[in-house]
Amino acid sequence: MVEILPLMGITAALAVGTVTPGPSFVMIARTAAAAGRPDALAAALGMGLGGVTFTVLALLGLQALMVSLPSVYLAFQIIGGGYLIYLGTRIWRSARQPLMAPESPRGGAPPSLTRAFLLGLATQLSNPKAAVVYAAIFATFLPQGTTLPIGIALVVLVFLLETSWYSLVTLVMSSAGPRQAYLRGKTWIDRLAGGVMMALGLRLALLAGGP
Repeated sequence: MVEILPLMGITAALAVGTVTPGPSFVMIARTAAAAGRPDALAAALGMGLGGVTFTVLALLGLQALMVSLPSVYLAFQIIGGGYLIYLGTRIWRSARQPLMAPESPRGGAPPSLTRAFLLGLATQLSNPKAAVVYAAIFATFLPQGTTLPIGIALVVLVFLLETSWYSLVTLVMSSAGPRQAYLRGKTWIDRLAGGVMMALGLRLALLAGGP
């Protein structure tokens, strides 16, 4: 019973951070409206795996590494910011391009699902500040000497939290109304999404090394 209380605190803190709009939300919403539900759900799984990665790194002491080696954190910030700028640029440049239905090869899943999964994972991992947030939340709520079952429970919890939220965003944004609205305003919506991505990436890169 005592071990459940830290998990409840972590769940509440991570839920607030997860539902706060950021690069991951922008990417999932656009993928759901542009590519459809299967691709966006694959990307949501990538988001979940990204959250698991941050969780494992936090449990292994990533925050201590970032503090002791600031250059590592600086490198992560620059690389992550550069990736978001690159992704935003691609979205902006493709704003006027019509949507093409993806072709499914014979046998196996469409390659677009793999690309969407990797895109979701890369977008989630592009923000190193999220790793520090995970570490800070765990340091705040977890008692010293956390057991392996609690660590496993945290990994499962984070995966379900991240994947469930972005799957919900997918279901909403891939429904008929939002999708038709996206198709009608694709050029300007893509430019807005691309601009947000570039701005977030630029902010991350410019603030590299800062608090």
